[in-house]
Amino acid sequence: MLKIKLARFGKKKQPHYRIVINEARDKRDGAYVEAIGHYAPTMTPKILSIDMDKFNEWKKKGAQPTETVAALVTRFQSGNPFPPKKPHLSKKAKAKAEKLAAETPVEPSDATPA
Repeated sequence: MLKIKLARFGKKKQPHYRIVINEARDKRDGAYVEAIGHYAPTMTPKILSIDMDKFNEWKKKGAQPTETVAALVTRFQSGNPFPPKKPHLSKKAKAKAEKLAAETPVEPSDATPA
């Protein structure tokens, strides 16, 4: 049975993956039938590219994606696979911002009372 899975490349602590078509029982990093994309999770920003035409062609032929590849394909199809993260404030920074907001006087509106 053919699988669509990740093959690991890159240096120690710097992984880079190819999305490949491979026999299910073959080694993870062994020879593969075809490479259809790549994924670099440690780069900033993360890189994900998949040839969806080849992916769909191999699925029609019976190749099954692994759970990880299926999740990556779903992210890729969403259009923005890795949206920027919201800034995270520490408790001290939140408290400081709240204190500053409380100390700032509220300006009266320009409307005159009738």
